[in-house]
Amino acid sequence: MDAPSEVAELADPAAVTPQQPPSTSPPLKEPDLTGDREPQKNRLPVALRARLACQDALSGWVLPRCRVEPRTLAAAGVVVAIAVGFAVHHYWTGRPQGVDPAGGAVAAAAAPEAAPATGPTTSPMSETADQQGAASEASLVVDVAGDVVEPGLRTLPPGSRVGDAIDAAGGPVPGADTALINRARPLTDGEHVVVGGDLPPGGGPTAAAPHQGFDSQGKVRLNTANASDLEELPGVGPVLAGNIVAHREQHGQFTSVEQLIAVSGIGETRLADLRDRVVL
Repeated sequence: MDAPSEVAELADPAAVTPQQPPSTSPPLKEPDLTGDREPQKNRLPVALRARLACQDALSGWVLPRCRVEPRTLAAAGVVVAIAVGFAVHHYWTGRPQGVDPAGGAVAAAAAPEAAPATGPTTSPMSETADQQGAASEASLVVDVAGDVVEPGLRTLPPGSRVGDAIDAAGGPVPGADTALINRARPLTDGEHVVVGGDLPPGGGPTAAAPHQGFDSQGKVRLNTANASDLEELPGVGPVLAGNIVAHREQHGQFTSVEQLIAVSGIGETRLADLRDRVVL
C-alpha cells in the first residue's frame, strides 16, 4: 500500500471500521408508570378520589375551555351561594303568615280590659260623700235625749224607726210626754231625738215635729233636715246635701244661716239663693 492511501484511511475511520449488520431485535419500550399509579388511586379514600377527579376535570376540561382561574371560580361560587341564601331568606320572610283564630279571640277579649278609663273622674268630695253614704247604710248613729232612761248615742241598724231609738235608750221615763212623737218615722244617721223636756237652743226636737225637716212655711230647717230634705233646695244635690249634714255633725248645729258659707261647695252666689229658703 502506498502512502497516500494510508493517509486517507486514517482520515476516514468509517473506511477502517467494519460495518455491523442491522439489528433484528424489537425496540425497547419505556416503562408505563400509569399502570402502577391506577392501583394506588383505587386504594385512596372515596373523598380524596373525588377531589382528585374534580381537579383532573378542572385542569383538563373546564380551565382550558373557559379560561377561568381557580380563584375566580371559587369567588364566583361564593357569590352564587350568597345570592341563593338572600333569595331564600326573602322568600321565607315574605310568605303570608297564618292567623290563629283562638289567639285573636283572646286578644280581642282582653283588649277592653286593658283600655284606660275615659269616663269622668271622681272628685275627692264625691268620694267622701260616697263613703259617708256607705257608712250610713251600714249603721245609724242617733243621739237620744230628754225624758228617757239612758240618754246618749245609740247605734241602730239601717231602717230603724224613732221608736227603736227610744227603746234602745231604755224607753221614756214615767210621766214623759210622748204625744207628739211619731215613733214610726224612719231615722237618719246623725239625728237628734228628744223625748219631752225642754227644746234645745236653736231648734226644736227632731222626733216631736211632724215635718221635722220643714217649718210651717215650707222652709228647710238646717238643724233638723236630713239629706233628702236638703235636696229640695235649688242647686243642692246629693253631694252638697251630704256636705251640709257632715258639717252639722262635725261642728254642731248652725246658729245662723250665714254659717252655710263654711260648707264645702257653697259660695256667695249659692248662699244668696238659699238665704230666703232655709231657717234654723
